Order: sequence, then structure tokens, then C-alpha cells
Amino acid sequence: MNIPSKYNSKEVEGKWYDYWMKHNYFHSEVDEREPYTIVIPPPNVTGVLHMGHMLNNTIQDVLIRRARLQGKNACWVPGTDHASIATEAKVVAKLKEQGIDKNDLTREEFLAHAWEWKNEYGGIILDQLKKLGASCDWERTAFTMDPALSESVIKVFVDLYNKGLIYRGYRMVNWDPEAKTTLSDEEVIYEERQGNLYYLQYDIVGSDEKVTIATTRPETILGDTAICINPNDERFTHLKGKKAIVPLCNREIPIIEDEYVDVEFGTGCLKVTPAHDENDKTLGDKHNLEVIDIFNEDATLNSFGLHYEGKDRFVVRKEISKELEEKGYLVKTEVHTNKVGTSERTKAVIEPRLSDQWFLKMEELVKPAIEAVLGEDREVKLFPKKFENTYRHWMENIRDWNISRQLWWGQQIPAFYFGDGKEDFVVAENIEDAVKLAQEKTGNTSLSASDLKQDPDALDTWFSSWLWPMSVFDGIRNPENEEIKYYYPTNDLVTGPDILFFWVARMIIAGYEYKDERPFENVYLTGLVRDKQRRKMSKSLGNSPDALKLIEDFGADGVRVGLLLSAAAGNDLLFDEDLCQQGKGFANKIWNTFRLIKGWEVDESLAQPETAKIGLAWYEAKFNKVLLEIEDHFSKYRLSDALMAIYKLITDDFSSWLLEIVKPGYQQPIDAETYKAVIEVLENNLKVLHPFMPFLTEEIWQHITERTPEDALIIAKYPTVGETNEELITNFEFATGVVSGIRTIRKNKNISFKDAVELSVVNNENFTKEFDVVIKKLTNASEVNYVSDKVDGAASFRVKSNEYFVPISLDTIDVEAEITKLNAELKRAEGFLIGIQKKLSNERFVSNAPEQVIALERKKESDTLAKIETIKASLTSLQ
Repeated sequence: MNIPSKYNSKEVEGKWYDYWMKHNYFHSEVDEREPYTIVIPPPNVTGVLHMGHMLNNTIQDVLIRRARLQGKNACWVPGTDHASIATEAKVVAKLKEQGIDKNDLTREEFLAHAWEWKNEYGGIILDQLKKLGASCDWERTAFTMDPALSESVIKVFVDLYNKGLIYRGYRMVNWDPEAKTTLSDEEVIYEERQGNLYYLQYDIVGSDEKVTIATTRPETILGDTAICINPNDERFTHLKGKKAIVPLCNREIPIIEDEYVDVEFGTGCLKVTPAHDENDKTLGDKHNLEVIDIFNEDATLNSFGLHYEGKDRFVVRKEISKELEEKGYLVKTEVHTNKVGTSERTKAVIEPRLSDQWFLKMEELVKPAIEAVLGEDREVKLFPKKFENTYRHWMENIRDWNISRQLWWGQQIPAFYFGDGKEDFVVAENIEDAVKLAQEKTGNTSLSASDLKQDPDALDTWFSSWLWPMSVFDGIRNPENEEIKYYYPTNDLVTGPDILFFWVARMIIAGYEYKDERPFENVYLTGLVRDKQRRKMSKSLGNSPDALKLIEDFGADGVRVGLLLSAAAGNDLLFDEDLCQQGKGFANKIWNTFRLIKGWEVDESLAQPETAKIGLAWYEAKFNKVLLEIEDHFSKYRLSDALMAIYKLITDDFSSWLLEIVKPGYQQPIDAETYKAVIEVLENNLKVLHPFMPFLTEEIWQHITERTPEDALIIAKYPTVGETNEELITNFEFATGVVSGIRTIRKNKNISFKDAVELSVVNNENFTKEFDVVIKKLTNASEVNYVSDKVDGAASFRVKSNEYFVPISLDTIDVEAEITKLNAELKRAEGFLIGIQKKLSNERFVSNAPEQVIALERKKESDTLAKIETIKASLTSLQ
């Protein structure tokens, strides 16, 4: 088999992905094996691959590939979310470009355009995930508006309504004037913004008196229906029972009293605008105030806005403040910073608005989900644990969920109206059931489908995706089907902390309500991807690299390694392209190592050398030890640590040490037994590395020998942990210290590796002689002599308390330079010793420090004394 001289990721990746797809390795069916299930956090159907997706899906792929290698029935369900607000906005914008206004279309016509858009662009992100190597079960690809999933959503709505948990209420909601829909509290982001505080004077009816109020929103005075004072505020006792006149519109409004008013803020008087502030609405309800809504759905002013009708709220703010100033109502303006709510999706400033909406009662539903994460059993575990506090805060302060949206793209609310009254509706899964219910409710048996009108609103997208782990296995419509019983609960969920409440918490709530068990066991919350300057990656900052371009430049494996090396568990990821370069370099190193091994000539007649036996025994022990470390890292979702352990194992232990020990002499053959063992070691390395670098490892695996589809690496057997011989590992580390010492002498003294050196050792440590053959091979030492005293005229070094000597001919070195160097070393060592001895002579330190700390300091003292002794001996031999 011809092995290319360079690793070409572009050729390799497409080849093996097609091979895996052709042989259906990603697909899962119910069988007797232990299931391992992950459901993808469904990306928005509008989306393209960004760095957050790259990280999140790389982690999921690592977990799923590892489970597959461990012999589990690995099932990774992919899919997309219909993302009602984002998608509808994109479709509206596209129609606008074509000169079509959404308002001129029927719902059916608009949805036809939306589905056309979804079919054209909706699969982009999933195709991009394939480039990354994602081994999803593509046959199971789901979409939150697939007929079966939509049916599940409607079924749940009807069920919760029938349980008395869903109700229709006229409430103050968060209104997005750009998307023209309501938002839940969690979809509002609060930002500190600098604005103004306007001090306005209102005339008091029947007198020359005036009262001053402070507001950040002068445009809303046109909706004022009262002024409120604190009954305990002596400054305003004389105003009790009087009326004020609203500037510009000249409406008379009562002056009311309520202790809600903060006497310290502003002027101590409060304007009350029940239609445009939640707290004002509460005051208004308490004091039976009129409600005047001055805004249209796009936040332009309506007829209550007088001559400002049709103008945008922010335009009016500027113009009305100018008019108020000109007419003597504006006393002064101050710069003021306050928190402004903005829409997570459109970034528009949110408008509090009174509206008829559908709500889900959360108080009882949430209890099992709180217990699942925070109770004694911790049925659902969050990684890192620090997010439990965030979860607790959200869940214990939960409010009823506003689940309706004024959109057409999404599941239409299954409420059917048969009259004009607020209660003239029925809730049903379909029109046929609705007609029967309406007939029963009204007693009118002649009612037909044409007499019913379905609620035009759609359900919140999250009301669909909270069922995702169940609905993808048809667990809502068919709760006893074999797939939901086998694959549910799922194992791991990998997602971002920004949707811990939106999605994760709600899935837990739904899981306990509809399956009476958790939807997943572990939730791994990744950090946010930031640039080197710690800025969040975003299109607006232009600091988010093109994901596909990274794959083009560094290969999918290189990018996967780069992402994971910079992703410490749960912390924000500081992404740097240099790490992808490191990943690419790692791939090239492994490739070149493989080519080196395959280039060796094998001789069946040769006996296995002692060096190879020792090296292979050591590597087996070291591999088992690292395998245990990797298991531990995976159990804690420290994937970057697991990868780093494998990285060091392959680059240091395998490539730098084992291959140096076993490789044959120049142009010499290798014995068959050692070669076979090295190939086996290489294969085990590839197995543990495969989840992280699937393409490179499969390519090398298939080059090692001819393989059938049943022998592909993707479904090979993951190594099991064998015996870990700690003594062997420790002894080998000692031996590598000796090798490094000799190599340093060779380098410092310019002794060519071709020239053999002699090694003498004062074996104070009683170190085993077993490794002498290895030391001799790796350093080209002709012999190892065991001596009782130092050797004159030799360069020396120490490993622990052992002294090693390499005789040096004075003719070959610059004596003066060597003496200067040794004197500098001696000065450093003596300075270090003074510091340690000072510490050890400090009685407070010795009596308060833990025993192991004092023991460590004493060890440093004895090692430094020994080092000084060695340097002095070297100086003596040179003089």
C-alpha cells in the first residue's frame, strides 16, 4: 500500500466521511446493547456554523465516538429548531426585497414562503457539521415543525390546558416592536444605557400651584392617568385629593397616595402610566385608574399621541421634550443611566405592553425539576457544578411562562373561538374535536367548523424544543413505543450556559411531567467562545473566524484539537488560531511517526533485543496509567485535559521515547516480535485518539493493513485498562533523567553522537541496572561502570543522589569558558541554599508549616548541597 509522504486532510476527510456514511456506522437501532444517547441542541434553521456550534458539536462527537468504541449502541440525534422570531424576520425581509408585504398575504400564503425558505436554507448548518466530522444518525434528523413533532406540541398544550395549567390572561408583557410579538422574560437582555431624566411640571387644577415629576420617557405622559405621592411625605400633604393637568393633552388626572412611591428618588412625585409600566399597572389596578395605551404594535404613537401620531417613540422623545421646553413644562434635564430591556433576537428596545396572551402556570410544574438538580440524589448533574446556583436562582424565582407569540411561523395555538366573549373558546387537538367541544359548551349542535376561528398566535419556539428528548423518539404521541423506552432518558447533554433556563431547565420540567423521569443524566455546559482579547465572538465585532475556512486551512482534526485545547471545562474559551496550527502540526507528527514505523524492514529471524522488551513493558504500564487518567477526565467532562493526556502520551512517551528505544540501527532491520508489538501499541494509540481526530486516525488505521468494513477503526474495540506497574514507570523516569543528563553533556561539550562515551556512576540510590541497556542505546555509551568515588577529569551531573560522570578530554573543551559557566552555576546554587536554610532556621515556619512542606524543604536543602558538591568537584578537575 502506497503511503503518501504528506498528510492531506482535504483528500482524507471527504473519503472517510463518505465511507462511514456508506457503511451506516452512525445509524442506531434498538438492540440488546447498552444505549448511549445524545440529542443535539437543535441549531436555528436560519443558522450557519459558528464557533459556538463548532465547540459544542466537537464535544458531542468526541463523546459519541468514544461510546461507539466502547461497544455501546451510540445514537446521536441531529436536527434543527424552527426559531420562530428569527426565521419569520428573515422571511419577511426576503419578501420585502421582492416588494411583498407580509400584511398583504394570508397565513397560508406566508407559510408557503416560509417553508420554501426553510427547504432552501434550512439544511446548511447540518451539512456544515458533516465537514467537522459529526457522526450523527442522519436518518433520524428532526425538525421542530415536522408533523409528528408539531402534533406532540399541540397534544401537550391541550393536556396542560385540560389540567388547568394553561390560561389566557390580559397582562403586561415584553413587547418586541420590531418582531411585533411578545417575549418571555428570559428573552429580554438588560443593558445599561445613558439617557436623560426629564423634570416636568404639571399644573394643579383650580390653583396656580405646580407639581414636578421626573421621567426618563417624556413621550409616555400622553398615557398618564394619575400622579402618585407618598402619604407620609409632608412636602405634598396640601396636594391630597386634588387633580393635575397633563401637559399638552390637558387631561385632568387624580393625585393618588401610595407608599409605593420612593420619597428619595427624583422629586418624590410619580407619574402613573398603567399601559406602559408594570409597576404603574399594579398601582393602576389598586386605585382603579384608566388605562391609556399610546402605542401601535411597531412602537409608533397612535391617536392618543395627538399630533405625534404615526411617529416612532424615539423620534417623539426628542420632539416632545423640545415642545415641553418651549411651552415651559420642562424644568431641567439631567444625564441618567438606567437599565433598558432589549430583545435577545432583534436587539430592539422592549416596550411593556398590555395584551391578551397565553400563560403556563409554573409554580407546581417546576418542583420536580428543582429536586432533580438540587436534591440529595442529584438525578441530573450539572458540569461545572457552579451553575447549580444560577439554576436555583432562576427556578426558585420562576414566573408563569408567556407561551404565545404574535407570529405565523410556529405551531398555531389550538384554541378555537366561537363567539366574541373572552371565554368563548375551546381548546382541542384538531378542528373536529373543537367543533364537538364548542357544541357541548354552547348547547348549539348546529355549530360547524366554519363557525370557529382558530387563535392566530403561534407558540413560543421553546414550547416546542422543551419536548425535544421525548418528541424525537415519538414519546409524547406513543409513550410506550420501543424507541422511547430504549433511548430515554438520554445520557449527556452538551450545550451553552446561556440557554440553561430557556431550554435545559424546561426540558427537565417536561421530562418529569410527561415521563416522570429525567430527560438526561449529565449536562455539560461549555463556556462561551471568546477571542484572545476576551471579547465575545460576534459578527458585529468581526472577530469570529469563518468555521469552514478554518477547516480548509487546518483540517477538521486540527480545528477540533485547537478548539478542545483552548476549552477548559465550563470556562470561557479563548480561541486562538495558533492552537489549530498546533492541532495540524500534531496530525503531521503522527503521520510522520507512522511513516517511520512502516519504513522499517522486518527480519523474522532476529531475536528481540532486551532494550525493546524493557521499552515495550514500560510503555504498556504507562499507557494503562494514562488510560486511567483519561477515564477520570471524561467522568468530569474535562475533555481538554483528556486530549492533553493523549497528546503527551503520543508525542513524548510514544514518539520521543519508545520509538527511540526500539528503532533498529541505521539501515538495519527490526525483529518481527518488536515490530508486531509496536504496531499493536500504535493501534491502541489510534483508538484513544480517534474520538478527537477521527479522520487522521482512520486513515492511518486503514494504511496499517488491509481491513474489511467490519474492521474499521470507527467501530473497533476501545482499549481496556490493564495493570499499571508504578515501579516500572518510576524507574523509567529515573532512567530518562540519566539519558537527559548525558545528552546535555554531549550538547554542552560538542561531543558528536557518533563518538561513544563512557559512563561511570556512584549508585547511592541503588538504582536497578536493568535500564543500563536502554541508557547505553539512547546515549551511545560504550559501557556503564559502577564506581564508589567521583571520577577526576569528567563532566558530571546528578539524578536524585546518584552521581554520573562522563570522562572529558581537556583538549576538546574551552577550559576557561567551562570554569566561568561552572562558577555562575555555583553562585546560583549557593544563593538558593541560603534562601532554604533561612526558611528552615525560622522557628515560626518550622512549628506552623505542615510536615510534608518541611520535608520538601529539607529535601531541597540536601539536593542543593549535593549539587554544590558536584560543581566544586568539576571545578577542581578542571584546575
